Amino acid sequence: MGGIVDYDVCFPSARADIRAMHAASGVALADIARITHCESFPVLADDEPAWELARDAARAVLTRTGVAAADLRQVVYAGSGEWDRPFWSPAAKIAHELGAARAHCFEVTNFCNAGMTALRLLSPPGALGEGEYALVLIGDRLSRMVDYGDPDAKALFNFGDAAAAVLLEGGAGRFRLLHSAMRTDGSWADYYAGELTGGRVVIRRAAHRSGLADAYVRHFTALVDETLTALGRKRADIAHFLINHGDRDMHTRLLDTLEIPAERSVFNYDRLAHMGGADTLIALGDLERAGRLRPGDLIMLATSAMGFSWGITTLEYQG
Repeated sequence: MGGIVDYDVCFPSARADIRAMHAASGVALADIARITHCESFPVLADDEPAWELARDAARAVLTRTGVAAADLRQVVYAGSGEWDRPFWSPAAKIAHELGAARAHCFEVTNFCNAGMTALRLLSPPGALGEGEYALVLIGDRLSRMVDYGDPDAKALFNFGDAAAAVLLEGGAGRFRLLHSAMRTDGSWADYYAGELTGGRVVIRRAAHRSGLADAYVRHFTALVDETLTALGRKRADIAHFLINHGDRDMHTRLLDTLEIPAERSVFNYDRLAHMGGADTLIALGDLERAGRLRPGDLIMLATSAMGFSWGITTLEYQG
């Protein structure tokens, strides 16, 4: 299997503020704060395309690693399918701007699990030859699809925006891809869906239905155990467990269920909301910058997505 050589995250220029959400929705500030856990967070500006952020993150990775764009064999753009323009390939656009003329370009749609799904597709033996490179780009427009005037959408008020680029190399990398386990519970497929309103796509939730929180814990726990069995490891061997920031209560509940100490995870809720598929990469970067990674560390990235899908992507830090 291949591995992650390097990665980068790029944040947009605007910020969402809970006071503006309160004014638009009528939802009490305290109620919104219990969802966002911070007063403001990064979001796309009105005229800011998500693909440009992903392109900038890719340029940073290629510059830092010294890998030439011409050496890229795959360029994959991952997200929710709202690609800034309809019927369009952001992967092809970014590859062209980078100069990756020999790359095969395509998109992967699995919402906030899409980035890790792309890694899964590119990691099996034969998907990427020894010494070959691929670029996975994570970009979305989550905040632009939230209707702050809809009180029933308040659970989505913590949707922010960030883009990421992950450079993969066949048979190498600072982070070796050890295992990927994913599953989808289609009984939740219609719980959220997009609706065209005023010329833009907004997310609407169906009538409230209980049981989703239990589904998160059940599916994540099963995937963790499946992964540990495949690797011949135990829960105590997990050095770091990073979760996308959809819900802080769920984050804590899952750690408690798995008996993983909170200090083995990363909590960014005081400064960032749910930054889409970039959440776990942001957390991974925080660990690196803080000097908290050691060679041989087993790192699990727990990602989830509307649909609903869950994934556990397991890395081993090589140093």
